[in-house]
Amino acid sequence: MGKIVVSENVSLDGVIEVAAEDDGSRFGGWFDWMADEDRKAWAEAGFEEAMNAEALLMGRLSYEWFVARGWQSRTGAWADRLRSLPKHVMSSTLRNPGWDNSTVLKGDLVDEVSALKRDVDGDIVVYASGRLVQALLEHDLVDELRLTVYPFVLGAGRRLFGETSAKKPMRLVEARTVGAGLPFLVYRSVRVP
Repeated sequence: MGKIVVSENVSLDGVIEVAAEDDGSRFGGWFDWMADEDRKAWAEAGFEEAMNAEALLMGRLSYEWFVARGWQSRTGAWADRLRSLPKHVMSSTLRNPGWDNSTVLKGDLVDEVSALKRDVDGDIVVYASGRLVQALLEHDLVDELRLTVYPFVLGAGRRLFGETSAKKPMRLVEARTVGAGLPFLVYRSVRVP
């Protein structure tokens, strides 16, 4: 049975939207504000996560972000691993995915993700994909949240958590520091009968 693992970079106030530095927004490029030591440690943690994944699940915008930045043709162990992983994209509009081992899931979110969880044995990692993550949380499909927290309050931007129809209990199962100062927090969903 597969496990949906959401892996997000978030500001202290929960912002996940990372606009480019030159896009005109107040806080564009905040992901790039980390120190070199933190960036190296973050990359090592990301590579380790990819090595332990059995599949990726993404929304269309995040999938297109990866493709636009050339992940399908990059070199190196991390890019090779992402290329080799099965990639599942929730989208009603994506027609021709441009990355090896990619499948577009066009049906009902709950049905598609539930089937994916039955078919994959291991971690199904969700990178970025804010709207998808909120829908997965709403439908109690997230098994684990992995949050790398960046030490700034942005005050604006799309946040990881939106309104939900009910509380979503989580249990902290790991807390450590990545690099010199990035908290890495792992929460597991607590299923309420």
